[in-house]
Amino acid sequence: MVGTELQSRRVARAQSAGDTDGLALRDVRRVFVHGRTELVALDGLTLAARGGEVLAVVGPSGCGKSTLLELVCGLQRPDGGSVRSAPAVLMPQRDLLLPWLSAVENASLALRIAGRSRSAASTSASALFEELGLDGFQDARPHELSGGMRQRVAFVRTLLAGKPVLCLDEPFGALDAITRAEMQDWLAGALAREPRTVLLVTHDVEEAVLLADRVAILSPRPGRVLDVLATEIPRPRTRTDPAVVGLRERALRALADGARG
Repeated sequence: MVGTELQSRRVARAQSAGDTDGLALRDVRRVFVHGRTELVALDGLTLAARGGEVLAVVGPSGCGKSTLLELVCGLQRPDGGSVRSAPAVLMPQRDLLLPWLSAVENASLALRIAGRSRSAASTSASALFEELGLDGFQDARPHELSGGMRQRVAFVRTLLAGKPVLCLDEPFGALDAITRAEMQDWLAGALAREPRTVLLVTHDVEEAVLLADRVAILSPRPGRVLDVLATEIPRPRTRTDPAVVGLRERALRALADGARG
């Protein structure tokens, strides 16, 4: 039993169990209207993640992956179905660091907005810098940081928002292949130290298999869940592990089958 039926049961369990750190979407529909034209982004999408789980979402361009994240974060409302989630924060693909602030000041912005003093916010951010391999870069300006380091700062900023659910939208999509691989390893370690419920959108199937507990495959637009693959591969994972390679091939086949309809 796979795909939509399994997800429906998982959603029902998540809702009945009252998982305060998870998320559950049932039969979600999202339609955008441009003049007389309707674009259905998501239709009948059912998906759930339990508290502390890393759920990756892969699918073709335009299938509604970013829309899904914004629905979970409350930035959009569904036109049908239901979206239930613990408080969530979105980390977009672009790091959006403010150039006039230092790395630690950028990372602590959410704390400053919440009313923390500059010194208290910087102290909290600096503690995470030390824990997540950023120690020594607190005073650097964004232009002095590599792409990978900027994304690390952006991730710390996302963590410090204090939400139990992290929605990551192609966080490494703009990086070169070598830096991306390094950041995938770094993110795996960061989530091991600072666990959260994570909804990770990515075009990189290998990235999904390396980082996630489960991988949801979406159809071409309108997006719906075609299948969900459980990784069940011990961590740390390597790209050459036959289990990783095999699951990546299964996911690619599922995407290809979905594209053929």
